Amino acid sequence: MAEFGFNEHHQNEVINYMRFARSKRVLRLKTIDSCFEELKDSRLVEETFTVDEVREMLDGLQAVVRGEVETELINTAHTNVLLLRQLFSQAEKFYLRLQTDISELENRELLEQVAEFEKTDFKTADKKNQETSKPGNKLAPLNEGGVSELLNKEITRLQGENDKLKARLRTLESQAMGALDEKSKAERALKDLQKVQGEQQLAAHTKEINSLEGTVASLKEDYERSLSISAASQKDLQDNLISSKHELLRVQEQLSMAEKELEKKFQQTAAYRNMKEILTKKNEQIKDIRKRLQRYEPTE
Repeated sequence: MAEFGFNEHHQNEVINYMRFARSKRVLRLKTIDSCFEELKDSRLVEETFTVDEVREMLDGLQAVVRGEVETELINTAHTNVLLLRQLFSQAEKFYLRLQTDISELENRELLEQVAEFEKTDFKTADKKNQETSKPGNKLAPLNEGGVSELLNKEITRLQGENDKLKARLRTLESQAMGALDEKSKAERALKDLQKVQGEQQLAAHTKEINSLEGTVASLKEDYERSLSISAASQKDLQDNLISSKHELLRVQEQLSMAEKELEKKFQQTAAYRNMKEILTKKNEQIKDIRKRLQRYEPTE
């Protein structure tokens, strides 16, 4: 298997899988052979058969063989999926991303090499390789060159970077501790300054509060005095308003009486009597005209 680039461990794993596949293939071929033998023993008991009978036997044999072959192909595909699952799972543990090329599965040259390997190396594999390929050791992690060497180099590089980061972290921690000490000193100085300023501000605030309290008391006194004056003025205004209302009613009553007296005097004058007499005559004339008109209306 040198053509495929396999090391000894990989070659043993391939041999194990090919043995497994061959055993499954041999078993399925025996099953197919038994189908033919069963047909021979159960149906080929007469010397002659009609065309329909031969066709019926072949159709039945075809269905059985087809089912066996289909079952084997499906089982092989599912088995390969499980094998790939194991390989991918182990690769993920080493942070590897495997890729497959489906087109290579139909490479006739490679397929012929695999067939040649099965005829020669596969049959002449020694017992040592058989022992190292027991189920307990299958697909074990590699410890030799290739991927393991790359992984070891990567691990060494990462460890070096980790050491550098640790040293950098210690330096930053030391700087942080110094900054914390400076911060604590600054906070204490600030608290002392705030305490002194607080005492001074408290005295100033106390003085200001006392001044404000005096101002408020003076304003309150002025307000109460203004309020009492406003109440007295309001009472005077209410009294004046009531007096004005009474005077207004009295004047309105006098005007009403004057109007009635004036109307009475006007009715007693000669002009009023003449006017009333004229209006009475006019009314009589209008009534007379209406009666005359009523007499002439039927004739018309």
